[in-house]
Amino acid sequence: MYVTLEQPTGAHLVTASDQEIAIPATLRYTSEDPLAVHIDFPAHVTLDGEVTTWTFARVLLGEGLRAPAGIGSVRVRPCGNSHTYVEFHAPQGMARLRFAASDLLRFLARTYTVIAAGEETVGADLDHGLVALFGGRV
Repeated sequence: MYVTLEQPTGAHLVTASDQEIAIPATLRYTSEDPLAVHIDFPAHVTLDGEVTTWTFARVLLGEGLRAPAGIGSVRVRPCGNSHTYVEFHAPQGMARLRFAASDLLRFLARTYTVIAAGEETVGADLDHGLVALFGGRV
């Protein structure tokens, strides 16, 4: 049986002119995908009017709470002592959201109660597939 954690939270979208617009978001973690975290945004705050989910590595969130992290489509970095920026890069542009660091830390701590850091598994089938791919014996 899989465990799913959800934590509704607020964020502030930082505009190009440095204005901030409050938006709702939900932080989500599931033991079915133990290496990832998800941030869900409701339809009314997205460009296409559809519910949108961004998925990225749980370790990236942890690293980004302490120091700038990420080089791809999701980047996380501290913003002072009490906030954290999460940036989403897509072909349409970039969105920078400011979260309360305490909300992200609380969520991350809750995920570790489900599956501790370093205890994630990617599944036996994938492990065997990787061994075969790299020329090892299963």
